[in-house]
Amino acid sequence: MKFEIISKIEEIEIIARGTGVDIRHRLNAEYGRHNWRKMKGIAVIEYVNGQVWLAEVHWYEATGIGRKKEKDKRKLRRLA
Repeated sequence: MKFEIISKIEEIEIIARGTGVDIRHRLNAEYGRHNWRKMKGIAVIEYVNGQVWLAEVHWYEATGIGRKKEKDKRKLRRLA
């Protein structure tokens, strides 16, 4: 389900980098060759149906490119 991040992402951690990023070949083909990292953090997100949750979010990131392919991995608490 589509969502929008509506708060600052906190508790950011690197899950994988370099050859440990499972889809780096696809990311390189789509966005250009960069030093990709898989990241995770906690944020408040709002789904298109209006539900608001505190959730763990994962994404891929490279310097100069920013966050790509964001996905919600775990809902922690419903807020609205």
